[in-house]
Amino acid sequence: MCGFIGFTGMLANRQQVLKKMADRIIHRGPDSEGFHISGENDFDAVSLGFRRLSIIDLADGSQPMYNEDGSVVIVFNGEIYNFMELRDQLIACGHIFKTRCDTEVLVHGYEEFGEKLPEKLRGMFAFVIWDSRKKRLFGARDPFGIKPFYYSMPKDGVFLFGSEIKSFLEHPDFRCAVNPNALRAYLTFQYSSQEETFFAGTFKLPAAHYFTYENGVLTKTRYWDVDFSRKTAMSYGEAAEAIDARVRESVAAHKISDVPVGAFLSGGVDSSYITACLMPEDTFSVGYGSVNNKFDETGEAKALSEKLGIQNYLRHLTAEECLDAFGTIQYHMDEPQSNPSSVPLYFLAKLAKEHVTVVLSGEGADEIYAGYEWYADSPLMQKYKKIPAPLRRMAAGITKGLPYFKGHDFILHGTGRPEDYFIGQALVFPEKEALSVLKPAYRNAPSVSDITAPIYDRVRDLDEVEKKQYLDLNLWLPGDILLKADKMSMAHSLELRVPYLDKYVMEEAAMLPVSYKLDGKDTKAVLRTAANKTLPDEWAHRPKKGFPVPIRDWLKDDTTYASVKTALTSDTAEQYFDTAALCKLLDDHRAGTAMNQRKIWTVYTFLTWHKQFIG
Repeated sequence: MCGFIGFTGMLANRQQVLKKMADRIIHRGPDSEGFHISGENDFDAVSLGFRRLSIIDLADGSQPMYNEDGSVVIVFNGEIYNFMELRDQLIACGHIFKTRCDTEVLVHGYEEFGEKLPEKLRGMFAFVIWDSRKKRLFGARDPFGIKPFYYSMPKDGVFLFGSEIKSFLEHPDFRCAVNPNALRAYLTFQYSSQEETFFAGTFKLPAAHYFTYENGVLTKTRYWDVDFSRKTAMSYGEAAEAIDARVRESVAAHKISDVPVGAFLSGGVDSSYITACLMPEDTFSVGYGSVNNKFDETGEAKALSEKLGIQNYLRHLTAEECLDAFGTIQYHMDEPQSNPSSVPLYFLAKLAKEHVTVVLSGEGADEIYAGYEWYADSPLMQKYKKIPAPLRRMAAGITKGLPYFKGHDFILHGTGRPEDYFIGQALVFPEKEALSVLKPAYRNAPSVSDITAPIYDRVRDLDEVEKKQYLDLNLWLPGDILLKADKMSMAHSLELRVPYLDKYVMEEAAMLPVSYKLDGKDTKAVLRTAANKTLPDEWAHRPKKGFPVPIRDWLKDDTTYASVKTALTSDTAEQYFDTAALCKLLDDHRAGTAMNQRKIWTVYTFLTWHKQFIG
């Protein structure tokens, strides 16, 4: 729900600036607005703004919200699913509540628990609390990074923060400039993978962190992490029973709302399982039925809805409407993000908002239960790994120094060390090719290994598969999957909830042996077994398809080709790229001599974002 903005420091027109910043994110909260302005000098001046999407306690849940004497004030985006339990605990401690909403639990929870508050929360959240007695800002982001949190410190004494970067554009001290260190890694990852965003000097608060800002000093602290070290003694069958119970409990917690709740539904196991547990009145699906079945699962979604007795709303999209909306999509994204699935997700959220205000979705299951193909070894790799590890690693070391040949990547992947080869679920431009298409000014930036190594360092002793999961939980999930989920849903004032991404679900799943997740035939095998208790075989065991988008075909269309080529040869493109190399990628793709759609789309996405924000 909602969105917030704020800043420290004095301005002659603080009220006007705050209002303009809030208006920039009105799509996050069209129902009402609220403001807090206090302080008379740079030392204690704080301005907070809020846009509300009403979900719980429709009458009394407005923000900013205060404690009894007004000394503590909060702006908060998200939902706390254990708020009633915490509310009872805080009332027993003597705190007085005026509402029945989760926001007030955070206010009194801060008074009672201080910096320990985030550890006690179950939910998705980003919030900022101003403690006027201590002259201190305190805030936090949820364990998975479901809700966004951005900040910038453009000059001494000014701390800007909010749910979306675009709100900062209205502050007179904010400098809108491209971060030269962001582009290199983006070309490989397809998303912004570092704490510093594509806007120079603007950062993301990492997931599972809280911060304090006091006397002009920002301090960040991690308060939670995934622990794969403890393993369960349960049998496979017992584990499947436990998963079924936990997923059902999480869905029940996530459906709490005073407004209608629906579900996103594809033909895959993740969303189908959530839907079968929730049993909403409505489900929503989009696809590209006019292209071919490869790009469409709406038939499976409609069939499951009919089996469950649920109304399914589906829509088939056209290339024209998707491409026409692409600039708007990148505006809402805040940073360039070239996962093609953001496009149908934008329209899926639009469809759902016509009927409900909250939806449940299946994000997170692949990361938690090892659902991606890259987690599993092929039969040939399983045979290769019977060779002693020292010999395989020696072969990989020699291979790294050789020119590329058939089998090169296979030997590197055979080390059993993901840190040598695995960067997550997206790999668009190999690094050498990324460097070759970039202008020199943008090459001297953090490499892919610079970004992944610190994450791998935290889990040196984990199993190979769990290392991959841990990397994806820290990079791919918040940087790609959850970013587009939040931004595309909130673009239409729709709240998206993700029951798999619950810390209790994660803690139990982390205790499962890898053999329960990957059984040699299926990925996320034990989740499929759990889901099969509710879902028919054809849904529980359907191979993963993702959210495919026909960009390969779009880029061969004359009109789209011409539009993209104009972008690739523009003055903006010339500033960052070797445009002749980009045009060759496009022309080879159109001629059918190469499949370059992801590379072209990633560059085109950046140029579209640049046009929206930099000009």
